[in-house]
Amino acid sequence: MDNPQNSSTEKQKMLKGEYYNSFEESLLYDRKRAKKLCQQLNAIPDGSQGERSKIIQNLLQTDKQVWIESPFRCDYGYNIEVGDNFYANFGCIILDCNLVKIGDNVKFGPNVQVYAATHPTNPEERIAGKEMAYPITIGDNVWIGGGSIILPGVTIGNNSVIGAGSIVTKNIPENVVAVGNPCRVLRSINC
Repeated sequence: MDNPQNSSTEKQKMLKGEYYNSFEESLLYDRKRAKKLCQQLNAIPDGSQGERSKIIQNLLQTDKQVWIESPFRCDYGYNIEVGDNFYANFGCIILDCNLVKIGDNVKFGPNVQVYAATHPTNPEERIAGKEMAYPITIGDNVWIGGGSIILPGVTIGNNSVIGAGSIVTKNIPENVVAVGNPCRVLRSINC
């Protein structure tokens, strides 16, 4: 018999990077809330800054200065921690099944995708519905070029630039320009 003190909720398992059931009732409810807020945000015409800001702050549960162009999609919203002066261009997707921490003065080009969510490589485990998620950290003053994809568990250091179209599969240090698939350091930035 399981010890109730050792049992975790599906949300707790998700945030610990353990296998979890994404179809658990409270997670479904939270995703439905985020989907509704994303739909509201995406339906607002360009230029409606006040209304857009209110929805973004509600979705991300922040009071920071944030601007996200439409269309935008995320899983939960509340697992996205943003610093001041964050900007995401058109077509951003953040699968925030674990913490996605974004520093101050970060800029995303169009169609940047951030995936904390992942699935087992074993097909039987995938078929059984197992999922996992690993945190992503993007430091201060980072620029992510358009069409880049950030994979689960990655950290990008302060002041770094990720070239357009890059697939970031491993940690990127501070103060570098990194590009490619897989993304690799091209050169240092003298700050």
